[in-house]
Amino acid sequence: MRRIAVREARNRFGRLLDACQSAPVLVTRNDRPVSVLMSVAHYERLRGSVWEGLTQTMDALGKEAAASGLGESGLNALLADES
Repeated sequence: MRRIAVREARNRFGRLLDACQSAPVLVTRNDRPVSVLMSVAHYERLRGSVWEGLTQTMDALGKEAAASGLGESGLNALLADES
């Protein structure tokens, strides 16, 4: 991943925007990573894959709970138990 210092990012913002269209760019301050700049397309792909993974995990956990006999009423009872 390409790295760029904050000062250089400020001075060459237009070029930075162009560069992040092809690949994310790591922005550093005092040689420490502080942020990543990426294209909207890359962000949307990333967000979509994370959402899809979360949905699949939730579906699998729901099926496992149902197979174990834990329905909605049992889950509510567990959540209501404050001990």
